[in-house]
Amino acid sequence: MIRSDKPYKNRCLLYNQGLMPYSDAHEWQRSLLNQRIHDPRLEDVLILLEHPPVYTLGQGANSNFLKFEITNSQHDVRRVERGGEVTYHCPGQLVGYPILNLQRYHKDLHWYLRQLEEVLIRVLAIYGLQGERITGFTGVWLQGHKVAAIGIKVSRWITMHGFSLNVCPDMTGFERIIPCGISDKPVGSLAKWIPGLTCQEVRLVVAQSFAEVFAVELVES
Repeated sequence: MIRSDKPYKNRCLLYNQGLMPYSDAHEWQRSLLNQRIHDPRLEDVLILLEHPPVYTLGQGANSNFLKFEITNSQHDVRRVERGGEVTYHCPGQLVGYPILNLQRYHKDLHWYLRQLEEVLIRVLAIYGLQGERITGFTGVWLQGHKVAAIGIKVSRWITMHGFSLNVCPDMTGFERIIPCGISDKPVGSLAKWIPGLTCQEVRLVVAQSFAEVFAVELVES
């Protein structure tokens, strides 16, 4: 059980998963979302996991940001309903999928995006690193490198998709895309600043920061 240092308002179920295929996690999220649309009283959820290598494009994302042909590629590519452009997931990147009913918090999507950024900025601060926002963009940067991406979908104020934090991934997969459609800002991983850091270690820090920012009691499920 992880509690916020502030009085918590809601319980949130924490699912700490290992390596999960993107398609399985996507279907799981959609199921959780639909359950909560039909019964808004159900508790919120935070899923933390890693994915095998996969490229995802947000709804309406520009395929020109891929540096390979989708039809003639061996890469796993998925177009999904989140916002944002193309991104890359792989082992060593910690992915978080909050399924939250924003009616319990604040019915404002910009507020929600800034809260997710705040979670990740606090994670970096715990390791003595200064994460930053860049005006006009969504995500978190560290010394000019984007280390965390965010893309969400909200239906009837229930959220899905979420954030990814590059902890110690093989970064070569990012070379095949223009990450998030941003060509003039490089991506990076925390391992560049903290060699030996692992997703397993960072999970608890992310969970604690999430509990603090959203003032929830996280209950491992």
